[in-house]
Amino acid sequence: QVQLVESGGGLVQPGGSLRLSCAASGFTLDYYAIGWFRQAPGMEREGVSCISSNGGSTYYADSVKGRFTISRDNAKNTVYLQMNSLKPEDTAVYYCNAASYRGTYWGQGTQVTVSS
Repeated sequence: QVQLVESGGGLVQPGGSLRLSCAASGFTLDYYAIGWFRQAPGMEREGVSCISSNGGSTYYADSVKGRFTISRDNAKNTVYLQMNSLKPEDTAVYYCNAASYRGTYWGQGTQVTVSS
């Protein structure tokens, strides 16, 4: 079964850290660019960060630049999003997306809540 599964979300205090994982099964991520998106209640889904298939290029939204780091381990078929200095406005459901000419896949999302 082809799927992406996010994990690592949870409740964290402002200033804290979380590391999200996006693991693929049923296909290899080697040929896919991976993006992390998030959607807060009542808001549209927005792009947070992405990484090229070989990891050589990355992108960050201005709102997370300097706080979040995207990385990938193709040997583990997994992409990570390290989130530091978390703020209440980072609260959202975080989704990963794998995209290439072969197709596009979405995970089911993982909830991140930043609150004291």
